[in-house]
Amino acid sequence: MERINVAEDLSLSRIIHGHWRLADWKLTNEQTLALVERCIEAGITTFDHADIYGNYTCEALLGDALALKPGLREKMEIVTKCGIKLVSSNRPDHKLKQYDTSKQHIVHSVEQSLRNFRTDYIDLLLIHRPDHFMDPVEVANAFNQLKAEGKVRHFGVSNFKRSQIKMLQSYLDFPLVTNQIELSAYHLENFEDGTVDLCQELRMAPMAWSPLAGGAIFSQENEKASRLRATLEKVAGELSANGIDEVLYAWLLAHPAKIMPIVGSGKMERIQSAINALSISLSNEQWFEILQSSMGYEVP
Repeated sequence: MERINVAEDLSLSRIIHGHWRLADWKLTNEQTLALVERCIEAGITTFDHADIYGNYTCEALLGDALALKPGLREKMEIVTKCGIKLVSSNRPDHKLKQYDTSKQHIVHSVEQSLRNFRTDYIDLLLIHRPDHFMDPVEVANAFNQLKAEGKVRHFGVSNFKRSQIKMLQSYLDFPLVTNQIELSAYHLENFEDGTVDLCQELRMAPMAWSPLAGGAIFSQENEKASRLRATLEKVAGELSANGIDEVLYAWLLAHPAKIMPIVGSGKMERIQSAINALSISLSNEQWFEILQSSMGYEVP
């Protein structure tokens, strides 16, 4: 599988397996381990988490599975995120949903993530959401400490816009290596507002969450979804694709920003659809046909 070099000493698999719903899949530790191993065998070595996923349970679920085969850790890249505090029975000290990007919280979150994953380092840590109350000096101090201690190899952001990335980057002595953002043929905001443009400017390959638009294209009957679905089905027929999901992934993969889609499914056949998309080549005309179908009008 193609790999994306996000830093001199870190590459990620072009397709990333997302564990947002890992707790919902109700897998045993052995089943989780088997799924991870099947992904790695298929070339997917990068796994996306966040401290809050599964009401603060998903990181530990992966860690429990990896404990059955500790050597597997060296064959994978673990990405996780912090900065959101949820009101949760698992965090009784949290009284209000809020953001917290203080040095204390970032360091504490990473130390908890290390315990959850049963590892001594995180390959890539992201700030989960832009924090209205962010002190970039504190974030930089946290990143510097974690890097110096060898607890986090590289850093990035998630859901950040142009100005927010530039602001935080100005306080760091090393580059942010990715921005995890919502990207799909259905959701064009980050293409239109300059977020993807900045990623290209900074040579920062973005990760795409919800690359299938959360299933909206498959299930919704509004005008946009229906119009886009018809176009995707037409293009799927032209390319002999197995389904419109493969075309949706291929549309993102074709973009020169080197987008890395996150596949959030516990079923290998659905993960395989993203892998299959790596072999699908859209023409420029097909790419724009899908774009214009989503927008509902021709490009100017």
